[in-house]
Amino acid sequence: MMNDMSRNGMRSRRALALFPFLLILMLVASSGAAFHPGAWYAALIKPAWTPPNAVFPVAWTLLYLLIAISGWRAWLRCSGPIRRRAFTVYGLQLLLNLAWSWLFFGRHWVLMGLIDMLLLLVMIMLNIVRFRAIDIWAARLLWPYMLWVLYAVTLNAGILWLN
Repeated sequence: MMNDMSRNGMRSRRALALFPFLLILMLVASSGAAFHPGAWYAALIKPAWTPPNAVFPVAWTLLYLLIAISGWRAWLRCSGPIRRRAFTVYGLQLLLNLAWSWLFFGRHWVLMGLIDMLLLLVMIMLNIVRFRAIDIWAARLLWPYMLWVLYAVTLNAGILWLN
């Protein structure tokens, strides 16, 4: 009986550990949402493969949820120097993600946004490698994020080229 109670308590603590990841990703998402596309973005010539504006919040909501779950899974499965190295990369890719909205929408620096996004793509790939050594599903959950950012790189580069 005590063994079942102990297991249930452990499951509850593990589940509660997801909340800081969700909170961090909500903060990243909300700060990105602070910079609205506005008239400047509407006036830009965009590549033919640009999706409707309504696609972006839906895609990013799902991606941020996957990023949070990925981080949570990795956090539960490692400690010490392995955790520190993996989460240094995780944190850096979140900072680069955060910076893009400010660079692109806030400052209208399309080239700097592209550079940021290329660095972000590299950090996501490194994050996948680091998480794969910890938990295969933590790594796999980052694949949609990497593919979306790769697509976003083409959009950003297309906007730079066309304008």
